[in-house]
Amino acid sequence: MEMTMCFPLLLLICSLCTAQLQTESDNQIIPLGDQTEAERREPTNAADQQQRFTEDIHAVLREMSASLAEQRVEISHLQRENEAQAAKLKELELQKTELEKQKSELEKQKTEVDKLKQELQAQTAELISIKARTNVTENQVEALKRDGEVKQVAFSASLLASGGGHTGPFNTHTPLVFRHVVTNIGNAYNPNTGFFIAPVRGAYHFEFHIYGGGHASHPSAAVLVKNGEQTFIAYEHQPSYSVNSSNGVTLLLEVGDVVFMRLWANARIYDNENHHTTFSGHLLFTM
Repeated sequence: MEMTMCFPLLLLICSLCTAQLQTESDNQIIPLGDQTEAERREPTNAADQQQRFTEDIHAVLREMSASLAEQRVEISHLQRENEAQAAKLKELELQKTELEKQKSELEKQKTEVDKLKQELQAQTAELISIKARTNVTENQVEALKRDGEVKQVAFSASLLASGGGHTGPFNTHTPLVFRHVVTNIGNAYNPNTGFFIAPVRGAYHFEFHIYGGGHASHPSAAVLVKNGEQTFIAYEHQPSYSVNSSNGVTLLLEVGDVVFMRLWANARIYDNENHHTTFSGHLLFTM
């Protein structure tokens, strides 16, 4: 744009200088007698040239005026664009400031959220710990309750529920069912089957007392059985009068072990409302 303006201006200066030189040349007085025909015609040519130079100058000035007008319009347009861009830049700066403020607020909120999250995690861990301790405590209470219940195991029963009479003899060993139950703490003894089933692993003590009338062919005898295996026996045999025999044993039982009394083959025993023949047992301690 500057080159476009400078070139016509330079051209105008050159033209003015040329015209000035021509005018000075024309102003030089040459004696009429000394002038030739060609020299006498030169003033006319100079005037013509001066007129053409003036026209050229006017043309250049018009072009410069038009160019300046265009440049003013362009400058005005550029100024408006600059003002618009400046306003937009200012708006963007305001938006940037607002975004930075929001970012700062978000970071602050994030920090607060992280802090709350950590507190929540700590509380969750504490709750889990409390729950675990509660479960342990509940389990301990239940275990103590079970132990308390299991440790209270004891029973005692006599052979006949009512009346009196002999049981046996039989050709084979026969299970005895002691139906008159006096004590059955823990319900480990079943008066319908005569079986005692251990509810917990531990040491149990059993006692049994056998009563019978003397007989020449039939003794009074019964044996304690653990899981089908005979352990201790109570045996007595005399031909007359009454006979009594007793025995006792301490057994280590696992949960579910079965203990019962079995009548000895070819033996007979007696019981009545006085409960002569009895079977008893209780838990000494768990293991």
